[in-house]
Amino acid sequence: MSTPEELARHIFSERAAYYTTSAWHKDPQTLAKLLALAQPQSQWLALDVATGTGHTAFALSPYVRLVTATDLTPAMLHEARQVQMDQGISNVNFGMADVHNLPFAPDEFELVTSRRAAHHFSNIHLALTEMVRVLVPGGRLVIDDRSIPEDDFVDQTMNLLDTYHDPSHVREYRLSEWQSMLVDAGLQVNAFEFFHEQRPLTTLTHNAAPTDVVRIQKVITSLDEEQRHAMNVEFKNGEWFLNHWFILLAADKPA
Repeated sequence: MSTPEELARHIFSERAAYYTTSAWHKDPQTLAKLLALAQPQSQWLALDVATGTGHTAFALSPYVRLVTATDLTPAMLHEARQVQMDQGISNVNFGMADVHNLPFAPDEFELVTSRRAAHHFSNIHLALTEMVRVLVPGGRLVIDDRSIPEDDFVDQTMNLLDTYHDPSHVREYRLSEWQSMLVDAGLQVNAFEFFHEQRPLTTLTHNAAPTDVVRIQKVITSLDEEQRHAMNVEFKNGEWFLNHWFILLAADKPA
């Protein structure tokens, strides 16, 4: 059986070009929120984990000395390097690495970021341990990821839908889980934002296998009125919409 990392490498190799141009992944408003939490400084070394096609790394690059950006998937890194060449960005270095075994010394970076990726990490506790290890004392970790509310039905259903959308999906965590995991990793939670967006169902069916598209549609059309309300499911303008939940967190390593 393939590991989540092996599945992710396969799936994101096929979808790499999409992530380069995806308006959702390069959304300047969300990136601005991340920068506001990160509070980057010009002398800092920053690490962007699971960088994908580099949107977060490029957003950070004007504000820090150097960004090191890692990912599991060569095709994603190839896309990122092409964008880097096109935009003439010189202070971002890309390399392949697994968050569960980062190839860096302890206390190397003032800032570590990870955006829209943690729900793919097969061992979130080990991933956090590694990201904390490479942070300098007083350094900051910023996480931006999919999330779910403190509701068992929504939790189960949203994670099921995302598994159908992407078999490398592991889990979207609640705010309470994130707060507990960050404290367990030795961090102090500094700030957070939990928010949602109502998005078309096509954001889940896009790029999914035909059999999984049928499964996703069946889940949505089988919901009763109370369940639809919990997930803010609506049929409008000829298509289904539902809520997606997100979390932005900043946590500091004790000095």
